[in-house]
Amino acid sequence: MGVMPHALRAVAAAGLAIDSYVHLELADRYSSVASFIISEGALFRTEAAAAILAALLVLFWRRRAGDTFAWLTAAAGLAALLLYRYFDPGALGPLPDMYEPIWFASKVWALIGQAAAILALTPLLAARPRPRPHSRDTLRTG
Repeated sequence: MGVMPHALRAVAAAGLAIDSYVHLELADRYSSVASFIISEGALFRTEAAAAILAALLVLFWRRRAGDTFAWLTAAAGLAALLLYRYFDPGALGPLPDMYEPIWFASKVWALIGQAAAILALTPLLAARPRPRPHSRDTLRTG
């Protein structure tokens, strides 16, 4: 394996670590924003836990499934950040109304971390060959 995949994994893990840190740092501030079931603080803690797991998978497991989980974690976080920054969909099912039409340093850092993870993981996922199904022809001995 060349240097580039290792560098991409390091960037992805760093981005996911930033994402996790920001969400853990802000979770208490948003715990009071809640629907009848879920608080925004609980969602932030869930995002942080998923980002930690994703970073560990990217660094140590190095499988397509782990890379895909990490990419989806970063993409879902980025989509939610942008959705609730630019649109006010109100409460969605059990999710509280998380509309916040401002930028501040922590939100920008989360965006940077998530975007970095997505940009680093995309070529890893695109370049990885998919496993080939076994063919009976390769098993013939005669």
